[in-house]
Amino acid sequence: MRPDGPAGETPSGAKTFTLLGADRAPYESAVPGTFGGNRRNHLYGRLDCPSALRALERGGYVKVRVFFADESTAVAAGYRPCAVCLPEKYRAWKSKA
Repeated sequence: MRPDGPAGETPSGAKTFTLLGADRAPYESAVPGTFGGNRRNHLYGRLDCPSALRALERGGYVKVRVFFADESTAVAAGYRPCAVCLPEKYRAWKSKA
């Protein structure tokens, strides 16, 4: 799976990406996602997150990976920030929990 989301193609041949919306429903987008997440743990982070990249290398994370257009969509969908790549946002989230 590509780091910017699984790519498909429209009938015209343009690439599309499958992203999750605030309602957690998947939709096709011509623009790749800017944040990745874990469907099982409901967390999101940067696409270059060291923790996510290690998990992808091991191969088990691919099946539960999701993508979001932006951070506000990930939060609206009920996902929490990653403690590794978004430590300040994670601490703020944790203090509210």
